[in-house]
Amino acid sequence: MLSHDFDDFDEDRGRRRRRRARFDDEPQPQRSGRLTEDARQRLAGMRDDALTAETELPAGAYRWSTWLDGEQGPHPRPDWLVTELAAVDTDLGVLKTGKEADVHLVERAVPDTGQSCLLASKRYRSNEHRMFHRDAGYLEGRRVRESRQMRAMVNRTAFGRNLLAEQWSVAEFAALSRLWSIGAPVPYPAQRNGTELLIEFLDDGAGRAAPRLAQLRPDGEELAHLWEQLTAALDLLATEGLTHGDLSAYNILVQDGHLMLIDLPQVVDVVANPRGPEFLARDVANIAGWFAARGLPDRLADPPALTERLLHTAGMV
Repeated sequence: MLSHDFDDFDEDRGRRRRRRARFDDEPQPQRSGRLTEDARQRLAGMRDDALTAETELPAGAYRWSTWLDGEQGPHPRPDWLVTELAAVDTDLGVLKTGKEADVHLVERAVPDTGQSCLLASKRYRSNEHRMFHRDAGYLEGRRVRESRQMRAMVNRTAFGRNLLAEQWSVAEFAALSRLWSIGAPVPYPAQRNGTELLIEFLDDGAGRAAPRLAQLRPDGEELAHLWEQLTAALDLLATEGLTHGDLSAYNILVQDGHLMLIDLPQVVDVVANPRGPEFLARDVANIAGWFAARGLPDRLADPPALTERLLHTAGMV
C-alpha cells in the first residue's frame, strides 16, 4: 500500500500539477456566485437525492461514493483505492478529534463484490466551530485574489471562517498531492470534496490506526534509524523549498517501522513566506528535542547544524 510506482507518471502532467500546488498561487475554494462550498454541497445533495430517490443505500452505509464530486488524487493511483461509482461509504467511527478537524474511519466498498478500502476522512470544521489557531502564519506568503474574500477571512465573518476551513482543506490536499508525487513519506490523498479530505488509512497491521511517534519508546538503533528516516524526509521537503510548519512527534505516524508525516495543511514555502526560515528552525528544534530527550546523541540531534543544512538545500543560504 505504501509503495509508489512512478513508471506511468506523465512528466508534463506532473509539472502542471506541481505548478497548481505552489503556495504563492493558492487554489481557491469552489464556489458558484456567492455560495460557499457548504451551500453548494447542500444543493448538490438535494439534486442527487432527487435522482436516486428510488435507490436505497445498503444497510449501514451513509452515502454513495463521492469519487466524482471533487478533486481526485494524483496519478499513478494505488491499486487498493476503490474508484467505482457503485461503491458506498460506511462510517466506522472517530479516529481523532482536534481543534481544526475531526478524523473518521470510512470504508468504501462495492456491495456484493468484495472490493473495499479503508480511508481516513478528515473533516475540517467551518463557521460554527472555533477558529484556526495558525491562520496568521498560514496567510503569510499566500494570497487570495479577491479582496472581499480576504477581508472576510481577516475579519472572521461567518463567510470568512467557512472560506478559511475550505482553504485549509485545499492547502492540505495540494501539499499531500505534491509530496506524495515526489515520493515523500505521506499518506496517499484520495480525494477532496469541500472541507472533507479522504486519505489513505495507515494501520498497524491489526486493523487499528498506526501509532504516533509520541506513543512509542524507541531507543538505541531503532531511535537512530527513525531519526535517519526523518532527516531524509526533511531533506526531501527542503528540495521543494518546503518545511512541515508544525512538526512534532504527534503528527508523525510509525507504520511497520516507517515514519509517515501527517497533518500537513500548514506546509510552509520557506522562500515565499517571510517567516519561512523561522518555521523551519522551529520544526527542527521541536523534533530534535524529542529525539534528544530519548537518548539520541548530540552529534546527531544538532538543531543548528540540521537547520543550516536544510536552508542550504532549500536555496536560502
